Amino acid sequence: MSRIIAHLDMDAFFAAIEERDTPAFRGMPLVVGADPQGGRGRGVVSTSNYLARAYGIHSATPISIAWRLSEAARRRGKPPVIFVSVDMPKYRRVSDEVMQMVRHAIPKVEQASIDEAYGDVSWTESYEKAEQVCRRLQELIYLEQRLTASVGIGPNKLMAKIASGLRKPNGLTIVREEERELFLAPLSIRVIPGIGPKTEAIFKGMGVTLVKQLRALSASQLEHRLGKRGIDFYEKARGWDDSSVEEYSEPKSISEQETFESDTLDSQTLLDQLERLVRGVIERLHHEGFQSFRTVVLIVRFSDFKTSSRAHTLAEPASESAVLRREGLKLLMPFFDRRENPHRKPIRLLGLRVEKLL
Repeated sequence: MSRIIAHLDMDAFFAAIEERDTPAFRGMPLVVGADPQGGRGRGVVSTSNYLARAYGIHSATPISIAWRLSEAARRRGKPPVIFVSVDMPKYRRVSDEVMQMVRHAIPKVEQASIDEAYGDVSWTESYEKAEQVCRRLQELIYLEQRLTASVGIGPNKLMAKIASGLRKPNGLTIVREEERELFLAPLSIRVIPGIGPKTEAIFKGMGVTLVKQLRALSASQLEHRLGKRGIDFYEKARGWDDSSVEEYSEPKSISEQETFESDTLDSQTLLDQLERLVRGVIERLHHEGFQSFRTVVLIVRFSDFKTSSRAHTLAEPASESAVLRREGLKLLMPFFDRRENPHRKPIRLLGLRVEKLL
């Protein structure tokens, strides 16, 4: 029996929750993210609703640019954007409730992130029955959570994921095995997972903007230009993917990061931020059901946006805040002097990540 895989992706998840919980936000452009501070804010957009996206504001847009785009829209007589702070505990709680519904409807589920999941619906034995299952799930999520989700159904995880993004919000798209290449051909290469702005620019330099043009390149051409990633894109352009739905997929790492209000090398400011990051990482570690970690990674972004990361793997697993604080401090200290920061560049962002989770 051929595989049938569904990919469920919540629509503008964080923003949709805020709209649901605050009626005054409905019908207004909304951004969840850092405080814009009248255009002087730092950090980025976490999620924007579809009205804000019409202004050109998307996830990872610098919050200062989001503010300027909002002001430009306001000058054109359109509603200004409402900016809301991130409330991760609330979003995780809603995510848990949604994923519980997904697992009730589909026996084998892999949660890919806080707002998306894959489900193996091969047991339905037909795309028609798989569609019925997924439509009922969409209806149930809306009935119980007042949130919408888009679904893609295909012969593998890759095709299901691409399909789920094509008819947002609240869409459902089916791509059968025999339709893969015809379905992909006219789409932008950006639908291929792994092709971001930088890789897209490389392909544009080669005259490639559509999947059908990417498919015209040989595996050796792509490998020569992009290394192993080129082979990956060669396969994805043809809709090939044999990865299975992993029922108990777990995060490989847990991280927290924060952009400072102003670039700094003040030791107390950096140490205070490190302490907040330690608390956040340990809280999430326990929330997601892990007992310990072995690798600690510190991320530093300077005022010129150059980013460095340094890591240390412990001899034995650890779970205590004190250990994470000590290891984070040891990784941070060289950035105060010539060892890691010879030009004394101010720091813009500090991040902390734990890996090798148990």
